[in-house]
Amino acid sequence: MSTVADGRKIAKWFTKEHVFGTERRWRRFGAPTPAGGSPNEDGTPDYGLFGPGSVVWEVLLHPATLIFLNAAQSLVQTKSYNPIAAGLRDRDPMSRKAQQGTLTTHDAYDRLSRNAGMHAPMWLGDTKTAQLMWKHLHNIHKRVAGDVIDIGHPELGGYAANEPREAMWAALTEMHPMLRVYEAFAFRNGKAPHRLPAHQRDQFIAETAAYLQLVGAPEEDIPTSMADLAALYKKYAALFEPSKTVNIIPGRGEDYMKLIMKTLMKNFHISHLRGLIPYLLQTAVLELPVTGALSGPARRSMGVGPAKSAVAVASAKLALPLAWLMQQPPFERYILRRMWGPDAMMMIESARKLHKRALAQRAAAPTRL
Repeated sequence: MSTVADGRKIAKWFTKEHVFGTERRWRRFGAPTPAGGSPNEDGTPDYGLFGPGSVVWEVLLHPATLIFLNAAQSLVQTKSYNPIAAGLRDRDPMSRKAQQGTLTTHDAYDRLSRNAGMHAPMWLGDTKTAQLMWKHLHNIHKRVAGDVIDIGHPELGGYAANEPREAMWAALTEMHPMLRVYEAFAFRNGKAPHRLPAHQRDQFIAETAAYLQLVGAPEEDIPTSMADLAALYKKYAALFEPSKTVNIIPGRGEDYMKLIMKTLMKNFHISHLRGLIPYLLQTAVLELPVTGALSGPARRSMGVGPAKSAVAVASAKLALPLAWLMQQPPFERYILRRMWGPDAMMMIESARKLHKRALAQRAAAPTRL
C-alpha cells in the first residue's frame, strides 16, 4: 500500500490472484441460473430473454464476439453517445478515484472485467436471473444523473441513466456493436467473416426488444429492424454529435480521460503489468480494428475523420489473421476467465450446448411446402 496527499491508502501490489479474481467479482445475488435451468409455470424450460436458436445467441456465443465485445462497447459508450460519456465522467468510480488521486490499474482492470461478466446473466440466464441482475444495475445507476451532458453544448440538457432514453441507448450500444464485431471478425461455417443476411440482421434487432423492455426503454422507440434502428439514430442524432468538450468535468475544467491516464501513470507499480497486459489486449490493441468494424455513422460520432476512418476500416481487414488466432480455444479461455469470469463461462458453455441442439433440431425438421 502507499498513501496519497490526503492520507487515503491505495493498493500497490497486483497479484496473480487479483488477475483471476473469484466469483465475487461478478456475482451480486448468488449463483446465477443458466437459461433452461429452471421451468416456466407451464413446465417448459425458462430460456430467459433470448434462448437457443435465436440470432442473438448465434452472434453472442461466437468466440469473436466474446473477445471483441468489451472493446467495441467501451468505444461506443465512451466516445459516441454523449449522455453515457457524461455519466462516466461524473459518476464512474474510475473518474472519481482519478479526481481523488487514488486510481490504479487495479481499479481499471476491475472495471473492465466486471463489465461483460455482469451482463452475461441478463443475456444467458433464466428470466429471474436476468431480472435480478437488471435490478442490481438499476439500483447502482440511480446515482448516475447530472444536469449537464456537455459544458460546450448546454442545449443538450442533463442525463439520468435510469430514465428510459438512457436505459435504451445503454442497451443498444451493447447490442449493435455486438453485431458489428461478429460480422467483422467471426470466422464461421468455413468462411471468412461476413455480414449476416438482411433478414437475420433484422431478426437480431427484433430479438433485442426483450432486453430493451427489461431495462425500461420507451415502447414507442424500441426498434424491430435495422431500418428502425437507423431511424432511431436519426431521431437522437444531437446526442451523438462529436464533441471536444463532453469529457470536461463541470466545475473542474479537466478532461476526465486525460486525468485517468495521468493518475494511472502516477500510481503505476511494476506488478501492475499482470493486469495491464490483459487490459490492453481488450482495449488499446483492439481499438483501431474495432473502430473499423463499427458503422460509418458511429465512427463520425466518435470524431473519427475520413482519413482515420479509412485507416480503421483497412485495419479491421488487416487484423483478420490476429482475429482468427484470438478465436482459438486457448486464447478464448484466457480472455473469458479474466474478463467474463467463472459464472459467465458456465452460462456460455450451457448456452452453446442448448443452441447447438436447437440448430440441429431445426435442420432435421421436415420442410413444409
